[in-house]
Amino acid sequence: MPEAPEALTAPLVVEFPFTRSLGPVQSAFLTGLRERTVLGVRADDGRVLVPPVEYDPVTAEELRDLVEVGTGGTVTTWAWNPDPRRGQPLTTPFAWVLVRLDGAGTALLHALDAPGPDAVHTGMRVRIRWAAERTGAITDIACFEPDDSTTDITCRAPDDSTARPGRPAPHNGRFTDPVTGITTPARLDYTYAPGRAQSRYLQALAGHRILGERCPSCHKVYVPPRGACPTCGVATDAQVEVGPRGTVTTFCIVNIKARHPAHQDIEVPYVYAHIALDGADLALHARIGGIPYDQVRMGLRVEPVWTGSGLPHGPQGTGGAPVPDHYRPTGEPDADYDSYKELI
Repeated sequence: MPEAPEALTAPLVVEFPFTRSLGPVQSAFLTGLRERTVLGVRADDGRVLVPPVEYDPVTAEELRDLVEVGTGGTVTTWAWNPDPRRGQPLTTPFAWVLVRLDGAGTALLHALDAPGPDAVHTGMRVRIRWAAERTGAITDIACFEPDDSTTDITCRAPDDSTARPGRPAPHNGRFTDPVTGITTPARLDYTYAPGRAQSRYLQALAGHRILGERCPSCHKVYVPPRGACPTCGVATDAQVEVGPRGTVTTFCIVNIKARHPAHQDIEVPYVYAHIALDGADLALHARIGGIPYDQVRMGLRVEPVWTGSGLPHGPQGTGGAPVPDHYRPTGEPDADYDSYKELI
């Protein structure tokens, strides 16, 4: 058995902006927040739903009767958050609360600024703290804060339809300069641990070596290795050096500019391909360079072009090991189709 490699880890981030257009109900709700007004919508059973929805959750009928509700309300349930994370409403410990605003029949989820969990309880009265700058987003409500000017009440069930009715929305929610769309950043921060098989693979790249693993049952060689054969379900503990040359099995032409800073210098269009490295039974994908995009073809023989800048934020222990930046033609004759048809 080979010696177990040093465990590798890497902080990774997946992030993209999520953009959506708003219908008349959501547009009125977010525009109202910008104007320090909270709007709900009246459901078929008479309840005022806050936040408003466009269709009745029970009957599925379209809803358009907008209603203004109060900016104060009652906590129906809560949970203390002792360690706020990036992007949350407050940077100090706070409570997540469900608040049924005066005139609403449902509760709104938001943050409550409180000195500690002992200061929070179901039935407490709270009020909105508005953001200093409002743009027409849920963050226009900076948070809730305790309202000591009113008396705590006993909460009814969340589906109680007897809440004090709200006032009809001004002009039925029609404000000047309405918010018609929003862009919300979606982000996931996590730590990736590749495992022993891929740790060996990543560490081998430092020496310009490409290391796969062979299944002891079907004898297929997998690159990058997975630690187990997906066909036989047994561990793959025999290391096999493959490539570095290989064959393009299939490919696609990319016409969208890369957003990652490290790839901004790549001009479009360019080609990403599946490449069957010599000695491997699984094709990996990589960018093709050194040839016009419209000359890339199945069967093209390619070799890696290494870069020393690889893994700039890579797994601990790789030391920023070089990785293939792209693959370029070797000048060899194209591979026969029968030699790679099983790897497409």
